[in-house]
Amino acid sequence: MKNLIFKPIYSAIIAAMFLSSCTKDLAKLNKNPNAYESVNANFLFTKAQLGAIGLNPNGNRFNNMQMLQQEATYSEVTAPGDKYFAEGYVQNNWAAYTGCLNQTQLVINETKKDPTLVNKLAAARIWRVYIYHQLTDLYGDIPYSEALVGLDGKYQPKYDLQVDIYKDMFKELEESAASFDASKTTFGNADLFYDGNTVKWKKFAYSMMLRLGMRLTKIDPAMAKIWVQKAIAGGPILDDADLARAPYADGGLASNRNPFSDHFRVLDYVDGQNPLNIQGSKISKRFIDHLKGNSTTTKDPRLNVISVLWVKQPAGGYVADTATALQKGMKNAQFNGYPADFETYSEPNPNTVMRYDAPVIVIGAAEVQLLIAEAAIRGWSTANASTSYSNGVTSAMKQWSLYGSGGIISSDKITTYLKYNPFLAAGTFEEQLEQISTQHWVLGYLDQIENFSNWRRTGYPVLIPTNYPGNITGGTIPRRYIVPASEETLNRANFLDAKARQSGANTLLSRVWWDKP
Repeated sequence: MKNLIFKPIYSAIIAAMFLSSCTKDLAKLNKNPNAYESVNANFLFTKAQLGAIGLNPNGNRFNNMQMLQQEATYSEVTAPGDKYFAEGYVQNNWAAYTGCLNQTQLVINETKKDPTLVNKLAAARIWRVYIYHQLTDLYGDIPYSEALVGLDGKYQPKYDLQVDIYKDMFKELEESAASFDASKTTFGNADLFYDGNTVKWKKFAYSMMLRLGMRLTKIDPAMAKIWVQKAIAGGPILDDADLARAPYADGGLASNRNPFSDHFRVLDYVDGQNPLNIQGSKISKRFIDHLKGNSTTTKDPRLNVISVLWVKQPAGGYVADTATALQKGMKNAQFNGYPADFETYSEPNPNTVMRYDAPVIVIGAAEVQLLIAEAAIRGWSTANASTSYSNGVTSAMKQWSLYGSGGIISSDKITTYLKYNPFLAAGTFEEQLEQISTQHWVLGYLDQIENFSNWRRTGYPVLIPTNYPGNITGGTIPRRYIVPASEETLNRANFLDAKARQSGANTLLSRVWWDKP
């Protein structure tokens, strides 16, 4: 009798268990595998910082260095930027959309839900501007207002006009800077630059506003003046202590190392710093000659920080020597094949430039002071141009101390350099702009995306293009990066619309909006 009673009860329990299991399985099937169930804003912000500054090290360091004649190579393989046919190396920044930009957007989506997270939201919005400004300056019109909403079903975003992107980036910087609240929570040590310091983040925002405002000097001087003056009044980075940088470590894990230094060594300057490096890059003649100056008194002391010659020793092996007289640069696109005197050309200093634990400097007082000097000669700032110029050069030299003891430049050397290379206070506007911009070029040795943008904007320093056989620009230095070919397939209508707006071409020579001829 008992068995007859309990049998239907057991059957009901088993059926209930089966239905529960089916419900759980169906729930799993209904989950979006591409969506986050929860967002760790701190983790993603750190990841987005690292992802943005370490993006496309081959293109952003090697390729641009060669285009801007600070490095040279005989090879046609590794980022031959001085030969103007390196299309394959100038597409990879587009990966920001699926990497650091997407991560930053997730942080924004999460933190805007809670008013107490206003500082995290502001920092993430500013960082999104940083990533976007590099993309639009490299490519021109790009997906912006409809980007990063793929989870909402929009997989083919329109390409926004660069002028509209700039207007929105200015708005984002202004609103974010004004929204910081020192009483609210921050990212803390998840923020690699400032440990969540809201005062420093505000300075970062106004420094970015100054950079972007000055970018418009050729295309829209009136708009440029408005935002440059707002940035200066807001309070950009004026002191070295407020410089934004990401730290790295010299350890076994490649992910902990400076991505550019690591890439340098992997691609060209192999460990051990064999002067017969595997892909054939050297520091360029144009760069070495500029740093050497006309005499020992006009020499730029950064020469001995940046450059070494590997000197063969009688007992065997090589020693890195920074002596001025030994430094020699290789001409851009001079060779097609290994040159017999390859060992006689200088390479980047392994004790500074290529340290695994070297920081990546994002933006600092050196750039800001040089931009203020330029604003002064344009009549947009009451600052003394000579003083701002000297402050910019001083900060640019002092920041090399962050690259180890080999990067320390004494105050005496800086003073001597400025004494014999003073600001051209009595010069013409173009002479002053060239002097300021050339200092910006030297400063940009380790920030080649910004270096490329500022050179296109000002035209200084004057570089003599190469005309290597088989180049695709007719012997003209490239003006932009190339949008990946995949966009013509995956987002065809919007891509073609943007292409038609930008000279009807997607080439190294089609210019972005602000790069007015």
